[in-house]
Amino acid sequence: MITLRAKDVMDKRVVLVERTEPVSKALRMMLDSGIWSVVVTDGGRPTAVLTERDFVRMCLVRGCEGALSIPAGDVATSPLVTCEPDDAVGRVWRLMVEHNVRRVYVVDNGAIVGRVTQTGLFHKLLETFIALSQMMSP
Repeated sequence: MITLRAKDVMDKRVVLVERTEPVSKALRMMLDSGIWSVVVTDGGRPTAVLTERDFVRMCLVRGCEGALSIPAGDVATSPLVTCEPDDAVGRVWRLMVEHNVRRVYVVDNGAIVGRVTQTGLFHKLLETFIALSQMMSP
C-alpha cells in the first residue's frame, strides 16, 4: 500500500516576513518569489499567513488608501495551520477542509520546512493515480 506523506508532496519554498513589516514588503516578496503567500512571524516565531487574497479582501473592506503601509500582521490570517512531515496527506487534506485554507505549512522540530498547497496536493495525487493505473494496465 502506498502512503503519501506531507514531506512527499510539500514545496520546500517558504517566504517569511516579520509581522511589523509593511504589507508592501510582503507583496514584493510574493512577486519576487512567485509564491502568493508569506508566513508572518512574531519575533521569528511563525504565527500567521498573509496571502494575496487577504490583501484584496482588506482593500475591499477597508479601502486601498494606505493599505501598503499597514503591518503585515494586521492583515494576515491566524492561526497558521500546520502539520508534521510524516503526516499522511489525508490528514493534511482534512486540515485544509476543517480550517478552510488552501495551504498547510509543514513544521519539523519547530521550524517550517515546507508547505502543502491544494494545487500541489492535487497534482501529486493525480500523478500517483496515473502511475498506478499504468502499472496495472496490461
